[in-house]
Parts: sequence; C-alpha cells; structure tokens
Amino acid sequence: MVFMKTLARLSNMPQNNKDHKSKENDHVGRVAFITGAYGGIGQAVIKLMLSEGVNVTATGRNPPSSNSHSLQSLHMDVTDATSIRGAIEKCTHRFQRIDYVIHLAGMVGKGRLDQMTLDEWNMVVNTNLTSAFLVLKYSYPHITKPNGVAILCGSSNGYNGGSHLSGPAYASSKAAVVNLTRYCAKEWAPDGIRVHTLSPGPVDTPMLDRLSNEQHNDLKSKLPLGKYATPDECAGAIMFLCSKHAKSMTGTNLNISSGLVLDS
Repeated sequence: MVFMKTLARLSNMPQNNKDHKSKENDHVGRVAFITGAYGGIGQAVIKLMLSEGVNVTATGRNPPSSNSHSLQSLHMDVTDATSIRGAIEKCTHRFQRIDYVIHLAGMVGKGRLDQMTLDEWNMVVNTNLTSAFLVLKYSYPHITKPNGVAILCGSSNGYNGGSHLSGPAYASSKAAVVNLTRYCAKEWAPDGIRVHTLSPGPVDTPMLDRLSNEQHNDLKSKLPLGKYATPDECAGAIMFLCSKHAKSMTGTNLNISSGLVLDS
C-alpha cells in the first residue's frame, strides 16, 4: 500500500516540478521500459525513475492497477514472445519512444544438476536468458538512437558458479546474459546504444526469505562488507548507467555484491 501511494504521488508530479528538475538532470521526459518491475529491485527502480522525471512502462505477471500520467502498468509474461512484443508496442503507443530498457525479470532455480529435470532447466533458462534475447530483439527498433540504454540483470552467480541454493541453470543463464550484453554492446555501438549488465549479489528483498537463519548467517559471513545490498543501491547503479556520466561506458558488468566475487 505504501509503495502504491508513493507511485501515485511521483507519477502525478506537477509539470512545473519536472521543468525544474530538467535543469538538474538529463532524465526528464525520457521513457523507461522495465520488466520484473514489481519485484524488490524493480519497485526501487520505478520510484527512482519517476522521481527523476522519467515516464515508465512497468511490466510484470501481476501488475497493480496504477496507470497515471507518467506510469503505465502492464501484464507481461517474459517467456512469451507475443506478450513481450505487445507490451513494447503499448509502451511506444503511449510514450512514442523508449530510451531505457531495464530487463530485471528472472527466476532462481535450486538443487543439484543431477536432480534437475529438463523442464526445470528450460524454465530457468527461458526466464533468464531467452527472455533477454526477446526483450532486446523487440525493443531495438524503438530504442532512441543515439543515447539509448539497455540494461540486463545478471548475478554474482554468473561470476562464481553459484551453488545448489540457486542451481546450475541459474548460474549458467546469468553468465550467458553477460556475453549477450557484450555482443549487443558491440553490435549496437554504431547506433549509439549502450548496453550493460547489472550483476547483484544477495539483495535484501523477499527473494531471500526462502533462506533459513543458518543460511543467512553463512551467506553474510562470505561478504567482505558483511551486509546485503539494498534495492535502492541497485536502482541508483541503474540510474547511473543510464545517465550522461556513463556515456563512455558500454558492455559493463557492474557487480553489486558487497565483495562476494572479489576472488572470482
């Protein structure tokens, strides 16, 4: 409820406030297409984008009814090409452009490789990797050229191989996302589109609720900084990658893991 009230306030910000902000940053009037928008990190990204004057199309499997001046909420299934294409078309119909593609949707697996079924493998890979291909494919014609930005969501598991807590398909798909980013960074550079991966480690979101106290303590003991990252920290990193301060950066894999992968 608090989140929805915040969205309502930010997405209906008076235009004169946005005009004032336009003198301070280069995000005002931009358009962001966000997947996985109502997860822990996604909610933080929506709030920050709206506060900076960005128009947002926020997609998810169960989006709240929160359409307003600057916010369009849409149902989208990232494993369904038709659903992805339709959501992108609705975004461009509403806002006429896409400046930032933020692909956060994903899922975690679990268990040992020898115990994983092919269906379980395919579900994780389709959700994490194939969806990234589809989102990039269908958004590319609409991304602002030059100065567009696409950001995919990796993971610290893509560095260190993960464990049975997230499973082999998760680590493999997240590592593949990094090379998909690098490929697109090269291919799209002549268009002036920058492409990045954001690779969080453990983030303080409901996704970690599945861990026991013992598992939490063990995980934190492996973090040199001794703390989980926060959704707001991840959102701030995404905003930086979209900003004029990162105009000479592309193909970046930005890790936010409290030092978890320092030895990877």
